[in-house]
Amino acid sequence: MKRELITLVCMCAGSVAMGDVNVSDYDDLSEDFYGESFHYNGVTYMDVNNVAGVFPDGSPFDAGGGVDGLGTELIIENAALLYNDFPDFGSPDNVLTFGTSYVVGDNLSLGALSTVTMQLDEVADAASLEIGFFENGPWGGIVYHLDAFMGGSVVASDSFTISDLGGRDNIAFSTLSVGGAEFDSLRLYATFGDDFSGPRAIIDNLTINTVPAPGALAILGLGGLVARRRR
Repeated sequence: MKRELITLVCMCAGSVAMGDVNVSDYDDLSEDFYGESFHYNGVTYMDVNNVAGVFPDGSPFDAGGGVDGLGTELIIENAALLYNDFPDFGSPDNVLTFGTSYVVGDNLSLGALSTVTMQLDEVADAASLEIGFFENGPWGGIVYHLDAFMGGSVVASDSFTISDLGGRDNIAFSTLSVGGAEFDSLRLYATFGDDFSGPRAIIDNLTINTVPAPGALAILGLGGLVARRRR
């Protein structure tokens, strides 16, 4: 009986200690505005476009949602027509976007995104997201960054630079990922030179690998201690 109990404790502790992978695809949500702060699938999205910055042509924008701001709303957008043309991006049909507006129905708009913070319910050690954006045209040279924070300090980061080939802008896609350290929040933001910038973006399939809580690790250690005592 004691041996069966030891085995059960070890098996349960091991399964808890593995953590979980959570994928936010937004497909169970209705197309709508979701406010300036929005909790979904273990993540609180907030602080949208709360920075001032410049576009590559030198024109400025203000922080927030005023007349010269980019807008502070979190928006679920139906992107069915996008997925018809680009089936390898994300997962149909919804995406998360930002700013001030959305297109009702299967068509979509890419909202302005200078910054958004994603506060995690649980500590994680890896995360990725798929991002759709406009490249070339007026957006070339802007850099999108994904930073991971632990206790307010950056512990991991990834970035890419939007193509600057001139001519008319077009939609493009990329993936940003962070790992190799534990973190409790993420920040996605855009810069141009030393300033923030405000390109257009949608995101999908935010994937987060959570780590075991300290209590789970304690259970795992207890299982090993019991086994040693039994021997």
